[in-house]
Amino acid sequence: MDFFPIFLDINSKRCLVAGGGPVAERKTAALLNSGADVTLVAPELTPNLATWRDTGQLTHIERHFDESDLAESHLVIAATSDSDVNRNIAELASAQRIPVNVVDQPKLCSFIVPSVIDRSPVVAAISTGGASPVLARLIRARLESLIPAGYGRLAEFCGRFRERVKETFSEPKDRRLFWDKVLQGGVAERIFSGHADEADQLLDKALADAKLSKSTGEVYLVGAGPGDPDLLTFRALRLMQQADVVVFDRLVAEPILEMTRQDAERIYVGKERSNHAMRQEEINKLLARLAKEGKRVVRLKGGDPFIFGRGGEEIDTLAEEGIPFQVVPGVTAAAGCASYAGIPLTHRDYAQSVTFVTGHLKDGTMNLNWEMLAQPNQTIVFYMGLLGLPVIRQQLQAHGTPGDMPIALVQQGTTHMQRVFTGTLDNIHEVVEREKPKPPTLIIVGRVVELQEKLSWYKAPEFSEQGATSPIK
Repeated sequence: MDFFPIFLDINSKRCLVAGGGPVAERKTAALLNSGADVTLVAPELTPNLATWRDTGQLTHIERHFDESDLAESHLVIAATSDSDVNRNIAELASAQRIPVNVVDQPKLCSFIVPSVIDRSPVVAAISTGGASPVLARLIRARLESLIPAGYGRLAEFCGRFRERVKETFSEPKDRRLFWDKVLQGGVAERIFSGHADEADQLLDKALADAKLSKSTGEVYLVGAGPGDPDLLTFRALRLMQQADVVVFDRLVAEPILEMTRQDAERIYVGKERSNHAMRQEEINKLLARLAKEGKRVVRLKGGDPFIFGRGGEEIDTLAEEGIPFQVVPGVTAAAGCASYAGIPLTHRDYAQSVTFVTGHLKDGTMNLNWEMLAQPNQTIVFYMGLLGLPVIRQQLQAHGTPGDMPIALVQQGTTHMQRVFTGTLDNIHEVVEREKPKPPTLIIVGRVVELQEKLSWYKAPEFSEQGATSPIK
């Protein structure tokens, strides 16, 4: 982050605004709404600023800015029409360690003014670090429609019961569980609909029946998809935000991991060739143990939990232990990577079926039904097959697949690091030798790959200038 997000208490504190035009008016209005004691220095004022002066809402110094105006100021906003004056104000305020904002000049600012959603006492601030205030306002407009006005009343309601809940639940974890249930259930709905008395009664009953601190937790097996955070489901995001512990794989992208609750414990259990952070049996037991401790555990797995994710083994253990669990499907790598690479897995003219197989080598062999995989008019997707690519080539051709069959390698699909390499069974080894793709890389074999160059729509920013796609030759 370029700026540290923080909310300042400026109630009844002297805040200086230099300037008397429309921009100064907007900044002054925001300060007054926060209870600031505003002093405004400017030769002339807009009609609204003049009205606020005349009604005693602010103090006006009718002249140009002077260094003495900074005395006893807790915050300064430079909003004059003279850029040199604004720069001077910024330098003087910084020298005195007074927070200063220069409108539309983020490099001169020690703080910036975000776009705000006000549901007091709930306040949400959106900032682009000064790069695009218009974008911040657009984001705010979208969020405005998603955050009911009643959230302010709900926050006040929670404040009234905060101490009682704290007395009932000594552990912070148990308090979170209680409030999560309350804020997503009937109590909140009654606050939103204006039935505060009914909400009080419901919360009283919930506290009287409180047994959450002794209850077993729950495990959520969540498919994190192939990498792009936008591909997460709504349910996945909601459960990720509720979890006390996050158990995650190597293939879970960092931006997705950052969408979990910031104070949640994170446990890495990733596995890669010849380097397992934790054996699968140990992961199964870990999930059960954490849930028995009363924790809500999100098990984040790349792609979909039930497609080469060993999710079935994990919930089998949970079921035996009597642990409650949920499974949230995710976009599997085959669907996500193929879509972002511009390769339809099925197409009326090219492939009438698609098969997902694991290309993971064990003891140097791949025990696959090669005769079935070599049939025409289908698409084959190999997960974890980069190391075994020579075997895949040899076995497919040995069972009748022609050497000119198109093949694509999709590295880190759906992310900004995506690269797509195409060739044929005859020459893909040359492409690999030249481009040296790295795991995770998905392999797609079939005539549908011929459409990749025509249908490719996603341009990974990091490689869009470098021609990452190698055409079929």
